[in-house]
This record gives sequence, C-alpha cells and structure tokens, in this order.
Amino acid sequence: MMEIFTDLEQGSSEWFACRAGIPTASKFATVMAKGEGKTRSEYMRKLAGEILTGEPSEQFSNIHTDRGNEMEDEARETYAFINDADIQRVGFIRNGNKGASPDSLVGADGGLEIKTALPHIQIDRLERDRLPPEHKAQVYGNIWLAEREWWDFVSYWPRLPVLTVRVYRDEEYIKTLSDEIDRFNDELAALVERVSRYGQPPLRMEDLPESARLLMAG
Repeated sequence: MMEIFTDLEQGSSEWFACRAGIPTASKFATVMAKGEGKTRSEYMRKLAGEILTGEPSEQFSNIHTDRGNEMEDEARETYAFINDADIQRVGFIRNGNKGASPDSLVGADGGLEIKTALPHIQIDRLERDRLPPEHKAQVYGNIWLAEREWWDFVSYWPRLPVLTVRVYRDEEYIKTLSDEIDRFNDELAALVERVSRYGQPPLRMEDLPESARLLMAG
C-alpha cells in the first residue's frame, strides 16, 4: 500500500525516521549491483542497524548539501516555468517495505528527479542527451513506488542549459527491480534475525511451536 507523506521536510529528523530500515530508491542501484559487493552488503548492514537500534545511520547537513538544496529549488522553479508544470512537493513515499523521496510529483501521472551537476559533468550530459545509467534504478524506482506513468530526469547547473529527459514506465525493468528489492529485503530480514539471536542458545525442536515442528518434519 502506497503512503505519501507531504508534510515531511527532506533531511529532517522525522524524514530520517520515516525511511529508516527500508531500501530507498536513491540506493536501488546499490541493491541492483551484481554479486555480493561490499557496497551492497554495507548498505544492508546499515539498514539492519537502523532496525535493531531504532536510530538512523545517516543524519547530516553541511555547506555542500545546503548549497545543493538551494540549486535544487532553482532547478525545480526553472522546470515548472519552462514546462508550465503543476508540481507538488512531497517528503517521502512509502510503498510496502521500500520507499522514495521524489523531488516532486508532476500532475496526475508524472514525477521529477533533479540532479545538480558540476559544469564539466553537465556539458557531458548535454552532449549525451539521455538518462545517465547510474540514475536508471532510482528513476524507475520512483516511477514504480509512486505508481506513475513517467518521470522527468533534470540535470542542472546555473548559467548552463537544463537537460530534461522524460522516462516512461518499463514493466520488464520494473519487474527486475522488484525481484531484486524483494531478494534484498529477504536477506535483510535474515540478517536482522541472526544478529538479534547472537549469543543466544540455539532453539531446540521441543521449543518450537507445533506448526513449525510439523513443517520441519516435512
């Protein structure tokens, strides 16, 4: 079931608490990484820590993130003006045991993902004129979790042209994404269970409920 939290300010303590313990679209590329890489396993351990301690693993703001937020606002206003778009700011979207923090929803069917890019990166993106592959999982994850038909990827730097790439639903890729997130969540639940039982004596057969004993007996 999808829940949209419109009153949460992204980066606030309430926002961190809302997304704690679940994979979010900004990290879907990490989850989708082939094999059992260090980055994927580290992300899983961070989420397990949030579940077990009730504390967010990340909570920060500095001059760089503040500057990024200012430019994101500039990009959003520019996008809305150029496209005469009806945009809605939201704090967080939760859909089951996964979530996303869209930069905006657009109308009834769309959404917006904004990335600020240093001039040399922006120029490269303008030359390529496509969705950067490193942001594919996040954009499609937003479409999937927000239950939308399309998403605009916007790359922005002041005094340079704005890159806007519209991405439409791709059910085949979304199915792949869904399967990988489910697998990740299954592994996360198993990790939390192992850690929560660390140092405890193993369960004896007679300690299990009858239904579990019958299941294990085949």
